[in-house]
Amino acid sequence: MSQLGFFELSDRFKELDENDPLVSLKSLIDWENFRDTFNRIRVKDRKSNGGRKPFDVVTIFEVLVLQHLYNILDDQTEYQIRGRYSFCRFLRFTPLDRILDAKTIWLFREHLIKLNLIKELFNDFNYQLDD
Repeated sequence: MSQLGFFELSDRFKELDENDPLVSLKSLIDWENFRDTFNRIRVKDRKSNGGRKPFDVVTIFEVLVLQHLYNILDDQTEYQIRGRYSFCRFLRFTPLDRILDAKTIWLFREHLIKLNLIKELFNDFNYQLDD
């Protein structure tokens, strides 16, 4: 098998960009508008700066949106993030980044449910799509 050259790879990525609905979705939504709502979830102070840093709350919400759009469960979502270039690009992950696991996705959703934020967030999301 021959290796792809820089220009062939560049052309392949350009073609993916032109046909990927997630590229359009990423540009349509101002994802930072959701940050204040998400910060209500993370009210606990960290005891130390040791250990892994938590995932960005906006990124986890983007994962929930992907789950909703593609109708996939937590375990399958973890797998798809690892394997799909379009998901990684949408979430701003590189092949070297730590990927969200199914338990993290589940726990975040549970916090949203417990705080009655699911409807509010998805209503705001739908509102931004309508604008």
